[in-house]
Amino acid sequence: MNNALNLIGRILLVALFLPAGLSKLSGFEGTVGYIGSVGLPFASVAAGAAIAVEILGSVALIVGFQTRIAAAVLAMFTVVASVFFHAFWAAAPEQAFVQQLLFFKNIGVIGGLLVLVSSGAGAWSLDAKKEAQ
Repeated sequence: MNNALNLIGRILLVALFLPAGLSKLSGFEGTVGYIGSVGLPFASVAAGAAIAVEILGSVALIVGFQTRIAAAVLAMFTVVASVFFHAFWAAAPEQAFVQQLLFFKNIGVIGGLLVLVSSGAGAWSLDAKKEAQ
């Protein structure tokens, strides 16, 4: 049961990142504008990096390839995204509650990713297949 739950957990975490990465890819210019709107430099580079992290990290989690590394990178990415894009402490009063919810949702996601960093992908993964060889 642990391996099935681990796979389901990886897929559910990916449900946050993969659609976001694909959306950023298909709306690249809007993504660049949004990143620039919060004052981050090199918005085009940051957008490309975000797309790569979200899509490649998602694929890695789904198949269980370099899971600990992928989860660590996604966790760091989520910390940065949370601070810059869900800064409820600096939001207008009418936006603060929603931004706070999104921020703490991300904190929970980071927790799930850190569990993967510590435990790995389980037996139903490319990581386990590689270890068995």
